Amino acid sequence: MSTVSAEALRELHRLHSQLAELRGRLDRGPKQVAAHKANVAQLEADLAAARHLVQQTRKAADAKQLDVKAQEDRISGWEAQLNAAASNKEYQTLQEQIAAGKMAASVLEDETLDLLGRIDEHSAEAGRAEQRLAGGRAELKKVSDHVAATGETLRAEVARLEADLAQAEKKLPTDFKADYQRVVSAKGPDGLAPYEDGVCQGCGQSVTLQMQSDLRANKPIFCRSCGVLLYLPE
Repeated sequence: MSTVSAEALRELHRLHSQLAELRGRLDRGPKQVAAHKANVAQLEADLAAARHLVQQTRKAADAKQLDVKAQEDRISGWEAQLNAAASNKEYQTLQEQIAAGKMAASVLEDETLDLLGRIDEHSAEAGRAEQRLAGGRAELKKVSDHVAATGETLRAEVARLEADLAQAEKKLPTDFKADYQRVVSAKGPDGLAPYEDGVCQGCGQSVTLQMQSDLRANKPIFCRSCGVLLYLPE
């Protein structure tokens, strides 16, 4: 098999590593935007739920106030009947109804006050939910703008590195290209690793003396343990 210089392999590894890093950044951008969109959607749902709770509590308070008014009207009716009571028994019965009615009205008033207090609490929470949503929307815009602004630059840099990689790969010996393509297709930038201090830096396993000699002779050598293409460091 033809020889391949360590310098050429180092350059290939550098290009693959830089491309992987830039492509990763390009992939992460839309994912970050999607994550912030999902967060905003959740914040919108939280706000809608908070507002619904305020609305339902207010309806309950209104209904309770109507109950109080109805109870007060019943009490007023019973009080009006006192003067027309035909007997002491009827009078006593009306007084008992009035006392029970007033107790019930008092309970209804307490429940109404409790609901009105809850309206204030729920309204405050809805206000906080609005603030969280505003913050989430602002963060979404910030991230979206950043991804859009850096996307073009990253794509241009990827295109440049891809062109450089294509040129570097053209210089590889024909009888070596198939093995090279096989390992980089399977492992990407991790398909190449330097040999240092007697071991493969891809897996940490020892490299035989014969392999070390072949490396110094610029022969393409693959690690027997992890299969990466080895090269000598600068």
